[in-house]
Amino acid sequence: MKESNHSHEKNEGVIRILLVDDHPLVRELLKIMIRREPDLAVCGEAEDREQALELAAAGEPNMALVDLTLKNSHGLELIKDLGNLWPKIKILVLSMQDEALYAERVIRAGARGYISKQEVTGKILLAIRQILAGKIYWSEKAAAHVASKITRSSRSGADLSVEILTDREVQVFELIGAGQSTRQIAAALHINASTVETYRARIKEKLNLKNAIELLQYAICWSNGPKC
Repeated sequence: MKESNHSHEKNEGVIRILLVDDHPLVRELLKIMIRREPDLAVCGEAEDREQALELAAAGEPNMALVDLTLKNSHGLELIKDLGNLWPKIKILVLSMQDEALYAERVIRAGARGYISKQEVTGKILLAIRQILAGKIYWSEKAAAHVASKITRSSRSGADLSVEILTDREVQVFELIGAGQSTRQIAAALHINASTVETYRARIKEKLNLKNAIELLQYAICWSNGPKC
């Protein structure tokens, strides 16, 4: 849904923010929050990757708030696209996806911060301000996870569970955990079924899983909380 608040205002000193989320209610709540800030304005809204790229070209945003779960696409791919096409756009990921798995991953993709949708409005604004100031925003949970990961890696020299998967493998893994078939995963990620099977095989090998049943069980367990 292509809409805009303050449309394409380019007043000097006003930070233009693009909202990318497939839930209209979330976008509306974010607009209300942003409208209260005199130096911030929403220059566009999108529910998927295609709309986001179109609006980024038209609205020249300074910043984008991006969800990872989008209509017909995944936020990680959009983050990479925005970074390649408009490297000056600062990206904050606002998502319900697990911070332990995605916080560091989105930073590597080009975002400048990650915050859970469960956080209060004040923390979302704090994240926006910190990123606009040129810093990276980590929630306390994400920062603690990254610190723990570094400590464990330095001690064991080993990779850590699902974190060793590539971005695309993680996307396939999550959809497996959601109970989707190979055909459904292929349609969701716009790839063919044989490619999905290749990813399945790679995931099983990396996670030392013997068969499809173990893969499904592990993926479901992880989707309910990465404690497997």
